[in-house]
Amino acid sequence: MEHKIRVMLVEDDSFWREQLVADLNKETDIEIVKAASTKREALEEAGILDIDVVLMDINLTENQLDGLETTKELMIATKSKIKIIMLTSLTEKEIIIKAFQNGAVNYINKSSFSDIVRAIREAYADQASIHSDAALVMREEIRFMQLSPSEREIHELKERGYSRTEIAELLSKSLNTIKTQIRSIRSKLLK
Repeated sequence: MEHKIRVMLVEDDSFWREQLVADLNKETDIEIVKAASTKREALEEAGILDIDVVLMDINLTENQLDGLETTKELMIATKSKIKIIMLTSLTEKEIIIKAFQNGAVNYINKSSFSDIVRAIREAYADQASIHSDAALVMREEIRFMQLSPSEREIHELKERGYSRTEIAELLSKSLNTIKTQIRSIRSKLLK
């Protein structure tokens, strides 16, 4: 028989944990080796069990974003041998970016439940494509990486509806400097 993909689920919500375990256990090529509910349990079990893929909730404790920290610690503890897929209801840009920075290979919103099995198989085969729940944010972030910190700050203020004059006052810069930096931002982002 072919090797089953060994999955650890890290989810504090018992409803989601039970639902995911039941659904994933229906797959012939996937085996849930552990359903952890805390960061500590996940880190302890990762050191003992042979795990291929981890499905990681971001909030393991009420709004603490400790799944992000757990992801980073698991990557260090396993020398990046496991693939971690973030599974969450959070959609904030900063959280998505931090998840990938900490080592996640994918990021799926719980509302995209039906895509989880495919994501596990892709991650296991080293063919993880970034799920559409995170792809737009990541493409945008890559474009913004070419901006200097100052240009990025100006761009964010402009996006929030501040005028050039207001931005100049807020940042204690001349209006001409702001105009020049906005031209630079446009030329970099429209390449």
